[in-house]
Amino acid sequence: MSKLLDDLKFRDLVYQQTDEEGIAKLLENESVSIYCGTDPTGDSLHVGHLLPFLTLRRFAQHGHKPVVLVGGGTGIIGDPSGRSEERQLQSLETVAENAKKLENQLRNIFRGHDNIEFVNNGDWLGKLSMIEFLRDYGKLINVNYLLAKDSVSSRLENGLSFTEFSYALLQGIDYAHLNEHHNVKIQLGGSDQWGNITTGLEIMRKLRGDVEAYGFTIPLMLKSDGTKFGKSTGGAVWLDPEKTTPYEFYQFWFNTADSDVISAIKKFTFLEREEIEKLEESVEKEPHLRLAQKALAEELVKIVHGEKALESALNITKALFSGNVKELTHDELQEAVKGMPKSEAEKKEYNIVDFLVETKLVQSKRQAREDVNNGAIYVNGDRITDLDYVVGAESRLEDAFTVLRRGKKKYQLVEYK
Repeated sequence: MSKLLDDLKFRDLVYQQTDEEGIAKLLENESVSIYCGTDPTGDSLHVGHLLPFLTLRRFAQHGHKPVVLVGGGTGIIGDPSGRSEERQLQSLETVAENAKKLENQLRNIFRGHDNIEFVNNGDWLGKLSMIEFLRDYGKLINVNYLLAKDSVSSRLENGLSFTEFSYALLQGIDYAHLNEHHNVKIQLGGSDQWGNITTGLEIMRKLRGDVEAYGFTIPLMLKSDGTKFGKSTGGAVWLDPEKTTPYEFYQFWFNTADSDVISAIKKFTFLEREEIEKLEESVEKEPHLRLAQKALAEELVKIVHGEKALESALNITKALFSGNVKELTHDELQEAVKGMPKSEAEKKEYNIVDFLVETKLVQSKRQAREDVNNGAIYVNGDRITDLDYVVGAESRLEDAFTVLRRGKKKYQLVEYK
């Protein structure tokens, strides 16, 4: 077995292979072009998209050439895989703009790897007329063959348009095109892409006979409770730092459960086996230290956003933990407060007790007095124990907001009208 495949199996990143022996032989004997794609149906990828591309990067680390496809053509159509209803179609301009943003995010993930090629299937699918599509490709694939695919059969009861029905055929054309013109010999995808990948192999077989091409899928990432990995209580965790800040991104990974963290480290990071085994031991013997979660969060912020973003995320984490929010830079402060619950107040002086009730951090003056007396209240990181403390102009950071904290974790951002 090749060193790469051995590593992928250790990380539980092997699900289906069209020819295990053929793939192993190919990877051992030559540098292979291998592709993975995504459709620009939105303006940002989220953590649910990460795993196939990080797996593709593992192939690059072992000397193979990644070909990253952003589906400017198929993005106009929509993949029925994993969906229960028809996708809302978008304008050509929106899809093209999304494609640029996604390519930039993916280039970040592959930073440091020069031997990489980006392609857009709009460049060849966009030139294909309807008559050419039906004549040259439509006749190659039997309707019954497509009906047997999970991505199609699972949608038949609720209805499936011809547009989305044709998606597997279009993605199959992609693989055939990349195999012929870019020497791509393996297509990599999530387990939900198996039907699309095998359709591509079938198209190649019908067009050119016995070609050297394979399919490889990775398993769906599930949490230990069986639910899908990659969602937070606030919704999707985006790779776009404007949608999910590096600090929020760090916190998402840092909050991974003990039961899931080692599996996530294996799949999402490039840490060596020995280091992973040490972290696994730490989870078992000293889980309170959360060393595995810290390693996971740091690695992922570095991969997606870079070293500077990690440094900033760690500064914010440290400041919020210690309460020293005044030490943060303007940008870090804006990032730190982004996800906090918000309330409003007028630009005037308040007694601390009245202020806590006014901003709804506590429900009553009695509770506010008790919290102040107990040292549970912080204004911009400073502990307040004086019931006569006045919240005024000096308590407004950048003359725009005040950060309140109650206890260890309950934060409230007060914005001024």
